[in-house]
Amino acid sequence: MAHTFEELLAKQRAADEAHTRVLELRDAYGPPTQEGGWNEPQRETYETAWRAWRDLDRDLGQTVTEYAKAEGTTRAEVEAELRKVLPDPETRWGTTEG
Repeated sequence: MAHTFEELLAKQRAADEAHTRVLELRDAYGPPTQEGGWNEPQRETYETAWRAWRDLDRDLGQTVTEYAKAEGTTRAEVEAELRKVLPDPETRWGTTEG
């Protein structure tokens, strides 16, 4: 299936929004290992957000690979072009932790 760069941007934006949600929850809830830890609703909310991000990111990765192959370029080059338009949420959030 042929993909457009605009489609890649839309998928990257969706994955980034999901990643930002994970970062927000992690910031709001604190470390899961802190005294008392997370309660069950917090754990479920975080795990659901994390799974959504993981699934969107996996889909994006497959699409980027297909696009790169079709365009005769590398996945790394396509990812770099995407990041020129949409900065990494980790960078915007001010952390490099995963």
